[in-house]
Amino acid sequence: IDKIASAGNMIGRDVSGRGVQTTLLKLMEETEVPLRSAMDLQGQIQAALEFQRRGKSSRQTINTRHILFVVSGAFERLKEQVSRRVKGQIGFSAEPIRVMDNELFQFVTTQDFIEFGFEPEFIGRLPVRVVCEELSADDLFSIMKYSEGSLLRQYERAFRAYGIAIRFEDEALRLMAQVAATEKTGARGLLTVWEKLFRDFKFYLAGSGISQLRVTAELVHEPKRVLDRLLAEGHKHEAVVLDQQIDVFSESFRRQHDVEIAFEEAARCRLVERAQTEKMSMADLTAHLFRDFHFGLNLVRKNSGQNKFTLPLSAVDAPDKFLSDLVVQSYYPARQTNEVG
Repeated sequence: IDKIASAGNMIGRDVSGRGVQTTLLKLMEETEVPLRSAMDLQGQIQAALEFQRRGKSSRQTINTRHILFVVSGAFERLKEQVSRRVKGQIGFSAEPIRVMDNELFQFVTTQDFIEFGFEPEFIGRLPVRVVCEELSADDLFSIMKYSEGSLLRQYERAFRAYGIAIRFEDEALRLMAQVAATEKTGARGLLTVWEKLFRDFKFYLAGSGISQLRVTAELVHEPKRVLDRLLAEGHKHEAVVLDQQIDVFSESFRRQHDVEIAFEEAARCRLVERAQTEKMSMADLTAHLFRDFHFGLNLVRKNSGQNKFTLPLSAVDAPDKFLSDLVVQSYYPARQTNEVG
């Protein structure tokens, strides 16, 4: 509400200050307020339809007599104004009153509000004034941990959507509360701190293979270092999972085509490397690389009777050439171009 205080040095019409106060004053006094604005298109259409049905249109209003108006504001300039009055000397012998900055609002008067830019009639309609104290780090900690719809729960749901279970240690929450307290923006400071801290984690950990995230004091102090470590761990974990999926492909190939295939270690490493680099699942990568192998290997089996194949690195790097050479070799055993065990 402090934003509608009229500027004392304004020359001309003050639409944003005095005019708004006058309009609000009419609402705060007992009056009938129409539920729809005269400029509201939907209201005009509804009125026209009602006039067609009944020959007249009723005007829906609400009485403000039993409505309690509660307004609030930061009033930063008001603090300086009260400070000059309270901390100054009155008369020749009066001692200045010693007041801490966070206690200045306790001494505010109606005259202070008028000098701040409020109309006497408007501020007179707000007789009850309550000073809200600044939120301490402990208050912010409680808001994070216990409030309904807290940031804690919101971020748990956000990370859960990426398949990541996030857990918070109290020590980390207290550190975040201390940082948010320095923002001097109340509980809004929490969102600023959390977004800055977790933005990169939400972006990079999604799809990284990490399934758990523990928020510790170390993460709050050195988020980049922790994120890099988690990504490295996720990369290793992903490599293990991809390597296991190679065996799944081999078994699936055996069941479908009655041909056993295995991969040399170098070939397995190259498959994992390509899956990570090309951002493909192992199932998609192997299906793409070895899409014609069941035809070729069945030809080799008919020609040579061989039913087990161990694929080398060249089968991954140049699958078409490898398969072609293998088929040719099965027709002309003397012309060995590859060694396949």
